Amino acid sequence: MNAVAFDPTPDALTPELLASARTLAAQGELRLLAALAQVTGWTPDVLMQALARRAGCVHAGMRELQALVPEFERITYPECVARGVLVARDADGRRHVVLGDPFDDELEDWALRRLGPQPAPPVIAFAHPDDLQASFTQQERQLRAMDGFEGEAAAGGDEEVAAVITLSTISGDASPVVKLVNSTIYDALKLQASDIHLECDAGCLHVSYRIDGVLVPITQVHGDQMAEQVVSRIKVMAELDIAERRTPQDGRFKVRVNGREIDFRVSVMPNIFGEDAVLRLLDRQSLTEQAKSLRLDHLGLDAHTMTQVRRLAAKPHGMLLVTGPTGSGKTTTLYGAITEIHTGRDKIVTIEDPVEYRLPRVLQIPVNEKKGLTFARGLRSILRHDPDKIMVGEIRDNETAQIAVQAALTGHLVFTTVHANNVFDVVGRFVHMGVDAYSFAAALNGVVAQRLLRMNCPHCARPVEPSADELEAAGLDAERVRGWTFRAGAGCGHCRGAGYKGRKAVAEVLVLDDTMRELIAGRAPISALKERAAGMGLRPVLATALDWVARGETTLEEVARVAG
Repeated sequence: MNAVAFDPTPDALTPELLASARTLAAQGELRLLAALAQVTGWTPDVLMQALARRAGCVHAGMRELQALVPEFERITYPECVARGVLVARDADGRRHVVLGDPFDDELEDWALRRLGPQPAPPVIAFAHPDDLQASFTQQERQLRAMDGFEGEAAAGGDEEVAAVITLSTISGDASPVVKLVNSTIYDALKLQASDIHLECDAGCLHVSYRIDGVLVPITQVHGDQMAEQVVSRIKVMAELDIAERRTPQDGRFKVRVNGREIDFRVSVMPNIFGEDAVLRLLDRQSLTEQAKSLRLDHLGLDAHTMTQVRRLAAKPHGMLLVTGPTGSGKTTTLYGAITEIHTGRDKIVTIEDPVEYRLPRVLQIPVNEKKGLTFARGLRSILRHDPDKIMVGEIRDNETAQIAVQAALTGHLVFTTVHANNVFDVVGRFVHMGVDAYSFAAALNGVVAQRLLRMNCPHCARPVEPSADELEAAGLDAERVRGWTFRAGAGCGHCRGAGYKGRKAVAEVLVLDDTMRELIAGRAPISALKERAAGMGLRPVLATALDWVARGETTLEEVARVAG
């Protein structure tokens, strides 16, 4: 269809003209905006002005876009790029929602839902997609310059020489795939996510971040080819085989930010639609800085629990076990205990997979199973290195369990973790791994079972009144909760709508006495162990978690998720 000159006024955009553009768009698989440009022959700027006038909205050209201050904490950078939308404030503090497609009502509704209730309705504006993309590129350069992203590619395979990737290709002439991957990494770092999940579905790639232990959906990228190319890009960065799509692969790479290197551990897994990838983020320098001042009282443990853990950590020999699900802060608790007892007069050696915190004057050994350095082999070597205190990152097998118990029985203080649901399941785990029950009971000083509980966002938490059904589901009644302060986060920009911000540890501690050791050595039933523990004053995780609810610091829903 030949372009025809039209007077760029609202009246010129007649229903007939719009219908013709829609027909052209359907025939040529074009966006409606591109079809309108072909039909009218107007310049992009004139077309957008006419559309904005017809819709009674504001047209944002490059000058207007440059005057806006983006709010990527409300809608993240990758989402803005992928969807073609920008949330920003002007010099007067008014919020603007800038759309790259004036005909996408669903996008406008989605953006307004993400913002939530506002004191004043935001200004809805339209910008040409090219202008919006150019604006993103400029903002990206500014953000990257401010945050100091830099680096050069370096080959490598193991942890010490993993590839160092630069994010300087976010903008400029980089391909859409590179831009998407790098901006996703950039945004995850800004939001302090622990993991990035890339999940392939039918014709779509779902991007999620794990923040405060919970997966948060970020965006969706449509198209089978785009999903495949994104995972392939991740493989290239981690130096994996891009041709192999039928078996799992593991790798790693690094990104240099502000002079510090962020480690990324990559797991790629095949599925029926292609491949999924998970990237674990480890800011080692930040963790090292935290480790210097890391103490048990920084974890949020209550005073009674903290006192019990400190007493167990101060024993001259024996074993202190910390248990809980993946991501419950077990290793951090052990680091806190080791930091508090580290006086420089004892030889402390750790073996971990990976080494998370770097402690001064502590010999820390990373597991490297490809080179034959397993937990068991490393632990045997450690015992020949004249240690006083030993930390074993995790007990996974019979051999490691046997050596750890023997070390605890021969005058060493052993800190370690094991996966179990509570302090009593730990006994069954060790017996199941073939450890003699009498030796285990003799070696064990105590068990700490912990969880991480999300706290209400301090910026949007408000009073709530739980229903009778919610109280009953939590095993509570109106009399027991008399005087409690129930609060919940409403969701805001500070917590990205989650209602929660930050986490604290809640734990139960089993301290062994002679009677408990006799019960374990005699393989007494769990019911007998629980009865004895209750008589010793053991307080379950659930009871401690409910204390946080009573003070208005978290919710019954969060306690149910974490503690059951």
